[in-house]
Amino acid sequence: MPQYVNQVPATVTASQKEYAMADVKTLNDLFIHWLRRVYDAEQRLTKALPKLEEAADASDLKHAFRAHCEETETHVERLEQIFGLFGEQAKATTCESVKGIIKDADDMIDLDAEPAVRDAGLIAAAQEAEHFEIGAYGTLRTWAAALGKQEAMHILEWTLEEEKNADKLLTQIASQLNVRAAAPHAG
Repeated sequence: MPQYVNQVPATVTASQKEYAMADVKTLNDLFIHWLRRVYDAEQRLTKALPKLEEAADASDLKHAFRAHCEETETHVERLEQIFGLFGEQAKATTCESVKGIIKDADDMIDLDAEPAVRDAGLIAAAQEAEHFEIGAYGTLRTWAAALGKQEAMHILEWTLEEEKNADKLLTQIASQLNVRAAAPHAG
């Protein structure tokens, strides 16, 4: 069974980074590697979403963050189920992309701005995470289908649709909040 690297330190050379991925030889290996990244991302987001909820001013935005955090906890459980379908242990590989997105979200939380402006920034950061997840789950779903793992494909499709719905909800909330944020002395 291949060993997956949790994180490649920034100081390694390009050839050492290639070696870190040397165990990824098949689509199945790549699927498991990607699954571990998404598993890490979802675990990180379960910790970040309550912070976004707390920082949000608009009640509908607070509710959206709370509801999506609960949904994200379910996504973590589904990913654990998928690991089992592949005969793998649920194990995370650091997702640098989502670490960066969460850093962006932390920057939005710390904005010294009118509440509507800060809420607009929180939505932008949350949608950045949703777009990552939509891409990741779409890719995993396609690979699961190619690997003949129909049950995993259906679970991933279900989660993908929930991520798309979360993005749509954030867009709806933003359509109202952005107008308030654009107004002089927003808030």
